[in-house]
Amino acid sequence: MGAETPVNALLVLEKEQNTLVVVDPASLSIVARVPVGNNPHEVAVSDDGKTAYISNYGQGNTISRVDLVTQKPLPAIDLGALRAPHGLEFVAGKLYFTAEGAKVVARYDPLTAKIDWVIGTGQDRTHMVIVTKDQKTVLTSNVSSGTVSFIEQGVPAPGRGRADTGARGGPGGANGRGGAPGRGGPGVAQDWEVTNIAVGHGAEGFDLTPDGKQLWVANAGDHTISVVDVASKRVVEELPSTGNANRLKITLDGKYAFVSDLGGKGDVLVIDVASRKPYKTIATGASSEGLLMSPDGSHVYTTLNDKDSVAVIDLKTFAITGQLRTGRGPDGLAWAARK
Repeated sequence: MGAETPVNALLVLEKEQNTLVVVDPASLSIVARVPVGNNPHEVAVSDDGKTAYISNYGQGNTISRVDLVTQKPLPAIDLGALRAPHGLEFVAGKLYFTAEGAKVVARYDPLTAKIDWVIGTGQDRTHMVIVTKDQKTVLTSNVSSGTVSFIEQGVPAPGRGRADTGARGGPGGANGRGGAPGRGGPGVAQDWEVTNIAVGHGAEGFDLTPDGKQLWVANAGDHTISVVDVASKRVVEELPSTGNANRLKITLDGKYAFVSDLGGKGDVLVIDVASRKPYKTIATGASSEGLLMSPDGSHVYTTLNDKDSVAVIDLKTFAITGQLRTGRGPDGLAWAARK
């Protein structure tokens, strides 16, 4: 092991080199490279900031794990029939992931080392995933179907006892029972409802506004952004987007939406959320892909895939203030805050 992993670390996936890069964000220096599985695309971090989870996309069925303290790979998670994992989000001690090959969203419990919840979307290329703060709704984007799925915890299902486990379990309960994670109410199961909403072709990157009222979806195929009202589950506006809108992230204060451009000019588009009008275009000089907001809301990171680098955008000036040279094919980004 070289330099120690900083308490606050930036993680970058080099998908053409099958490695995870650990970066000191203060100096923009690489402190470690760790081998992971084939074709890594997305990365998420455990609540304590000590373990990274990496989806091995394509025809694989594994999620890699990395110990960020020792900077060494851990045994991968075998997903069985759930092939082509992609989107990841770690929430309340559990890892949520999509599996395109099975058209599902699922959840892995590190404590039991088991997948304890699976819900099918019936859509093609179930790609990215977001879990709401109350853990009662899971959102996915389905690229080839041009839809987003709302997977919502319903009312308690009467007449179901403790034996009713499996797919009807979910973020609000363990082993198919409702309530807080790991504290399911006895004799009560939860139904889960899936609502698929048409957005645009190539729906991929998406994000919720901080108040949870709107879902913004980047549609690469249509070069548009769909604004979805969460309460009514309706598209309330379609906004034009430059190039191939790939990833979309909203600033922590909810004022701006950043949209990356994969395969086009590479410019990062900034939209004023309140007015829904373009605010600024940031020229990157390369195809932009992954997007990540720093936890303090001061910077945005974007991977420049064909430039093998990560650009740092200052949120006060909306200018690129730094750049990190990486290996081949940087893509997924995450922040690891060790506790």
